Amino acid sequence: MIHLDTELGQLKKAIIEMMDLVILQLEKSKEAYIGMDIELAEEIIHTEKRVNAMELSIDRICENILNLSSPVATDFRFVVSALKINSELERIADYAENIAKYNTKQQKPFNENQIEKVQLREMFDIAIRMMDDIQSAFETENTKLARKVYKKDKKLNKIYDNLPSIISEFVKEDPEFIHSSLYLFSTIKKLERVGDHIKNITEDIIYYVDAKVMKHKKKKMK
Repeated sequence: MIHLDTELGQLKKAIIEMMDLVILQLEKSKEAYIGMDIELAEEIIHTEKRVNAMELSIDRICENILNLSSPVATDFRFVVSALKINSELERIADYAENIAKYNTKQQKPFNENQIEKVQLREMFDIAIRMMDDIQSAFETENTKLARKVYKKDKKLNKIYDNLPSIISEFVKEDPEFIHSSLYLFSTIKKLERVGDHIKNITEDIIYYVDAKVMKHKKKKMK
């Protein structure tokens, strides 16, 4: 039992470290994208290798616990949830990397009016706050805090839903903006998807803490 407790503690620590890194990747992607910082974008892309290595390490920890320690009840749910959370975190980091790659291809910066109208900063900030909430919820096993991300995700979805009409106006004003608009639209779509993956993590936390399966209850919680 003591050995299992130690392994579970190491697993939890590893997931928290993964969350730290993913949050940092999102924060840097915001700074690089809005500030057209190519060097920072390259750093994000390079750091993705570290994210992938951490994902593989956490997978191995989970597999070793399941195969060698035979956890049951809450411990089993925790390990299964950790495996799924680990995968979700890697996907979020992928989005941060992809945004950084757009950054290296963007030929000129967006003007302040464009950034403000599409609420780009707000989308980055909401996604980062959602990650902060989910990390705290995971550390403290606080499902009430975890559920707060649902409301924030609604804000991401609303901003994303308004994007096509705004982009259309930009293109009417400046036909040469078409190329840039593709990167902008894809970036905001990825931030919207980040919110979806964070919601999945919320469900995994609720599952192992409360022994509840939330995936088929999404509509009721909106």
